[in-house]
Amino acid sequence: MATEGIEAVYLTTHNWGRAAKFFQSLGYRLDFETDHASGQLRNGDGPYLFIAEVPESEQPQTRIVLKVPDADAFPAGSGVEVLAPFEDTHYGTRETTVRDPDGREWTLQAPAAR
Repeated sequence: MATEGIEAVYLTTHNWGRAAKFFQSLGYRLDFETDHASGQLRNGDGPYLFIAEVPESEQPQTRIVLKVPDADAFPAGSGVEVLAPFEDTHYGTRETTVRDPDGREWTLQAPAAR
């Protein structure tokens, strides 16, 4: 299965408001904000930025999300180490997690099943 580039950058933060303002000062515009300290920002036609607040006990993380056209087209036996199967998300997509040869984890995101 070929990816179609970077879909999003997913960040966690200890302060949603401060993080959103930082990226807005860099030219990102707020697409939407949730009622649980998270939201999506965009800057042009590139990947979107999704930021979610986590407790102080968690280390802030960055995750790159790669776009795939169809979760069902992911070939079994492709040599890609799948850590979690594609699952529906609460925000209308399907996601899986894979690991590259150096141990990094990647999220693949496909449109929701029809």
